[in-house]
Amino acid sequence: MPKRGSRPSLPKSSDRALAAAAVLILAAVIGGPTESQELRSFMIVGDAIPEPLAGIKGDPARGRAIVVDRQKGLCLLCHSGPFPEQRFQGDLAPDLRGVGSRWSEGQLRLRLVDSRRLNPATIMPPYYSIERLARVGRAWEGKPVLSAEQIEDVIAFLATLTETP
Repeated sequence: MPKRGSRPSLPKSSDRALAAAAVLILAAVIGGPTESQELRSFMIVGDAIPEPLAGIKGDPARGRAIVVDRQKGLCLLCHSGPFPEQRFQGDLAPDLRGVGSRWSEGQLRLRLVDSRRLNPATIMPPYYSIERLARVGRAWEGKPVLSAEQIEDVIAFLATLTETP
């Protein structure tokens, strides 16, 4: 049993893969895929996608709504953050408080688009990728979890979270 106040050890890679698959399956069951659309191209520079996917910055209010929506973004399944109205926030992933201070918009964008490009063993699902996915429900085949515009809305919101806990 871990000491009080200590963080549990990271799960084994097989456990992380199962957790990632569970997140994608859960998304397929309670949420719905974005409309069928062709993915927009983007360029990765270092550890970031510097340019907005939709060509314009997103809306922070719409982004917050996606983050707290347990049927669309599913962010609070794994993350916690400054959302006092939301019960049962996750603790599998970093707290979202201060995320706008830790990473640039481009770095956040790559993490949302496909965090596997930074960490192949991540449990974070790719929100704007249709490649190298396992156990994808029929309704989700060939469709990203979020649209380019929704990704940009989430980025705009996360960039506002600059205060650390």
